[in-house]
Amino acid sequence: MRVRKVFGVLGAVLMLAAIAPASAAAGGSGKAEPGKPKPTVVLVHGAFAESASWDGVVQRLQRRGYHVVAVANPLRSLSGDAAYLKKVLASIDGPIVLAGHSYGGMVQSAAAAGNPNVRALVYIAAFAPEAGESALELSNKFPGSTLGETLQSIDLGDGTHDLVIQQDKYRAQFAADVPASQAALAAATQRPVRDAALAEGAATPAWHTIPSWFLVTGQDRNIPVAAQKFMAERARARAVAELPYASHSVAVSRPDAVADLIVRAAQ
Repeated sequence: MRVRKVFGVLGAVLMLAAIAPASAAAGGSGKAEPGKPKPTVVLVHGAFAESASWDGVVQRLQRRGYHVVAVANPLRSLSGDAAYLKKVLASIDGPIVLAGHSYGGMVQSAAAAGNPNVRALVYIAAFAPEAGESALELSNKFPGSTLGETLQSIDLGDGTHDLVIQQDKYRAQFAADVPASQAALAAATQRPVRDAALAEGAATPAWHTIPSWFLVTGQDRNIPVAAQKFMAERARARAVAELPYASHSVAVSRPDAVADLIVRAAQ
């Protein structure tokens, strides 16, 4: 009960989409400049999802000639998850575009710091924290999240808990614009997030020095729209795309829009 209430507003962890008109700073034809290799696109999922949630986006990026890596985010602790992603990024040669969904934005903000190969950060219905902020704090900053009342906790025996969304509530909470059969699969295969990861404060984020792009979802019941827009404005995003009717699971419901924004950032 206590865990559910504490994290009630934290439904800020998982999916978005929208494509607004490109600004001059974020423009581009979608074609790589002559003589310059296309960057590797690294995708980081958030809580209550797994790397296959990016499948539709991966397919569209591969068709456009991008090499893509969808990372298996551990979802154990913010510092530990970021350390793992940092090692993955260090194994990739050449330029990188990093895209994170929901809690994945927390992880990429830390992991990209100090890596000169990361040229762009893309936040897909994601957290973009300032130093010291947690996902829990950001999700409570503005009203609107209904995640807490849908959560089930699993006692890990060390004072912490794993959190999952109850399967019968998953679609309405997380993926309202996803077909029922597909949402049922996502509910069954969701990966739990440790509550400590959502409560841990962030390190100095990479968006201070690396350009960022944001995709905002208008029907998001995890991360309130006001919170998403606040973070985008604070990060001085190169472009903010918004899908007014998209759920948190926007990478599944609107993979074209998500892929389009990532390609814009890659230019």
